[in-house]
Amino acid sequence: MARTRKKSTAATATQYFAHLLRMLRTQEGLSQEQLGKRMGYTGALVSAVETCARFPTEEFIARADDALKVGGLLLAATEYLADDRYPQFFQEFALLEAQALSVSSYSTLVLNGLVQTEAYARTLIEAHFPPLDEEEVDRLVTARMERKALLTRKPTAVVNFVIEESVLRWPVGGKEVMREQLAHLASCAELRNVNVHVMPQSRGAHAGVDGPMTLLETPEHTHLAYLESQGNSLLLNDADEVGRMMQRYAMIRSQALRLDESAALIKQLAGEL
Repeated sequence: MARTRKKSTAATATQYFAHLLRMLRTQEGLSQEQLGKRMGYTGALVSAVETCARFPTEEFIARADDALKVGGLLLAATEYLADDRYPQFFQEFALLEAQALSVSSYSTLVLNGLVQTEAYARTLIEAHFPPLDEEEVDRLVTARMERKALLTRKPTAVVNFVIEESVLRWPVGGKEVMREQLAHLASCAELRNVNVHVMPQSRGAHAGVDGPMTLLETPEHTHLAYLESQGNSLLLNDADEVGRMMQRYAMIRSQALRLDESAALIKQLAGEL
């Protein structure tokens, strides 16, 4: 069985907040433009939040609560919106990842968000098209950085990465950003629960020709596979299909460089920048 989450599907907490905001605004007899003026925003932004086209920031929520004089009613929604801070297509996986016993990632274009530096992540998110405004960029960068807690979480999660050498050579953000990123990756690789393998360009064709994937094991020992492309995602839980992907991942890892060889290559590439 496969489950999908598409970009167009607003998360429940966000939908509820949007409905509550609209209800409180209309009860106050205000138009979107009038409420926006009270808050120091445009009516267009209020409309975007009420239609779930924009995620409400903490500042927006605080200003709305104050402008509508509802005594913390909207502020109380903040903690429930926390899990909605990720892009729509990624939210279900993000919740599973945070609780996982193990995560195994194969990256072919960019580094997994679990090992990205803030500068590297910001560069990627700013490159998004259609372009995102600065507030949205900041929100997504913050959310991505919060995912990194998995690497040092208690109880410990086992995290495996297989990364194409081309990913490490792609100068995302320029030399300074990549130098910092490679140094951070090398530091992550030194954690006892983290394994980083590099697939060398010299390997030629290998078992990873079908593209990137992420595998995880839940606290209930269920194995899942996650695939992502062009703003859409697929979360697989069919035992046979996930089993085949686990076998494929094992082959990919066996074809990559050993841990010590990978660490040496990462440090070598950082030194070349």
